[in-house]
Amino acid sequence: MSAASQQLPEGRYGRTTDERDDRKLKIVGGVLGVGLLAVIGWFGWHYVSGTEVSAELIKYQVVSDHEVKVHLEVRKDASVTGVCTLSSQDTERNEVGQKDYVFDQRASRVDEIVTLRTTNRATMVELVGCQQLGAGQH
Repeated sequence: MSAASQQLPEGRYGRTTDERDDRKLKIVGGVLGVGLLAVIGWFGWHYVSGTEVSAELIKYQVVSDHEVKVHLEVRKDASVTGVCTLSSQDTERNEVGQKDYVFDQRASRVDEIVTLRTTNRATMVELVGCQQLGAGQH
């Protein structure tokens, strides 16, 4: 008998060292990928939860050429004073009014209708943004 006929068929009885190395690389890559996703998720959660004051413009009504009533729903920590900025524009997209509104109520949800004065008839109102009012900024 020749020596070639006594060898075992390739790939039939266990893995070669190359296959073991490939498997280890796949495991290490998977663990690093999961770790990267966890870090990105943590940063995203921290960014979103770090926003202490937010609001939603529910609706607005143009009352006259110089006044708009705006319904806002503000969400914040009860111990935080927040400030939200509203802006209004006319038909030519010129700004005709802007004002900061302070919300210092000791509630986590404030539902309020505010009045925005304008220099001309407004056709749209925009919530520019909200932020926490720092100490001594009242």
